[in-house]
Amino acid sequence: MLTGQLKSKIDALWDAFWSGGISNPLEVMEQTTYLLFLKRLDDIQTLEENKARTLKQEIKNPVFPEGNDERGLPYASMRWSNLKNLAPDEMFKVVDEHVFPFLRNLGGDGSTYATHMKDARFTIPTPLLLGKAVDGIDAIPMNDLDTKGDIYEYMLAKIASAGQNGQFRTPRHIIDLMVALTAPRPDDTILDPACGTCGFLVGAAQYVKENHHEALLNQEVMRHFNHEMFNGYDFDNTMLRIGSMNMLLHGVENPDVRYKDSLSELHSGEEEVYSLVLANPPFAGSLDYESTAKDLLQVVKTKKTELLFLALFLRLLKPGGRAAVIVPDGVLFGSSKAHKELRRILVEDQQLQGVISLPSGVFKPYAGVSTAILLFTKTNSGGTEDVWFYDLQADGYSLDDKRTALLEPEKEGVDPEVSLTAEEHEKNNLPDVLSRWFKRDSKEKARARTDQSFCVPKADIAANDYDLSINRYKEVIHEEIEHRDPKEIIAELMVLEDEIKQGLADLDAMLG
Repeated sequence: MLTGQLKSKIDALWDAFWSGGISNPLEVMEQTTYLLFLKRLDDIQTLEENKARTLKQEIKNPVFPEGNDERGLPYASMRWSNLKNLAPDEMFKVVDEHVFPFLRNLGGDGSTYATHMKDARFTIPTPLLLGKAVDGIDAIPMNDLDTKGDIYEYMLAKIASAGQNGQFRTPRHIIDLMVALTAPRPDDTILDPACGTCGFLVGAAQYVKENHHEALLNQEVMRHFNHEMFNGYDFDNTMLRIGSMNMLLHGVENPDVRYKDSLSELHSGEEEVYSLVLANPPFAGSLDYESTAKDLLQVVKTKKTELLFLALFLRLLKPGGRAAVIVPDGVLFGSSKAHKELRRILVEDQQLQGVISLPSGVFKPYAGVSTAILLFTKTNSGGTEDVWFYDLQADGYSLDDKRTALLEPEKEGVDPEVSLTAEEHEKNNLPDVLSRWFKRDSKEKARARTDQSFCVPKADIAANDYDLSINRYKEVIHEEIEHRDPKEIIAELMVLEDEIKQGLADLDAMLG
């Protein structure tokens, strides 16, 4: 967790960009990412130099080679450790004319990060602002891996709080819930086909590191973790750069995060490749049939992006692969042929395990749409017996535009540091969701449909046109209304009126 002092330094860096003429939070994030990447390259070179010195060998494939670039500047002058000591005017010239051309040509090393730097643009407008940005980044201690990740997460949160492009960020506690529900393993191959800033992939990486630490000591497992385990698509290059840096700063060396329009491109080379899908895809609007991947239309013929993404998940998951994905409520009860068919496929052909209804304020202030988390496993042979429903009513934050924390930090999130009381549960249902999820095949089956969670047999769902909205099955306890004599009620109201009059008279006497 970041200290107040660290947050103040990041706030100061953000304010410097803002007052220096860059008001778009995404642009601030992008330019910061470039500078962090340059600092990272210098750290890598320093590490290799120390290793070569210890082994008395030459550095293999140095990031900053000996000699000069095509404009005559020594590559060593572009290193962060040298650059940060230059005067602002000279620093600005070196960064603009030498560093950014150097970054754009780094793609040859094959890493995800270098690939996304090929169209890097330097948009910091003045030497003064560049100097402040470099000083600000250099003042933030980023030696510890957890701190690096927390710092970048805090910066990403500022994208949302600035009021622009917040749709790219799923709240971190919702990500943590979905990751914990699916419990990623070291042998998983994980995909988010609408990855944005890679929040789901980062959450999965942290879960694996925290819960499978010993497995990661195996060299082959660690190689899989760094190079094959995490995969993401997006068609926004800015998001790809920011997302890649987010992964790097959380300790994943080379994830496969690349440019791809998930719904418009064929997936013939990637069918049944992934063992886990975690996603909150964009679900506004629709596509033309002509621009939609034909292999998705084979699953379900529709223009709706939310249905096409579900078809995509089924296409990309390998048999036995599982998914936790956010969908708008319309997917759960839509009456079109495509809606019903996709729900039928999930229930009859695959194994639908859970539907978690989310409160409509979860994505405020950017959207008030009601959503749900679908949890399913691809089997291609059915397997649905009972579907577990949970009515999540509180996630620890107010459900208005301010999204204010309702509990102390140690009581927030999926895994709070202290157990919650019944009253605190009313403000944060997340730990209860996780606890009940793992009991869905035992104790949960005995719950009544008046409870916050319950199980519904497949036959009931099929009989209701595969409707998956919780309100279709939830039963409400109707309290008996007390029947009272109207004369008695009138008498009580008259007594109350007399008391109010007396109170007003006493107040007038006091003021008089």
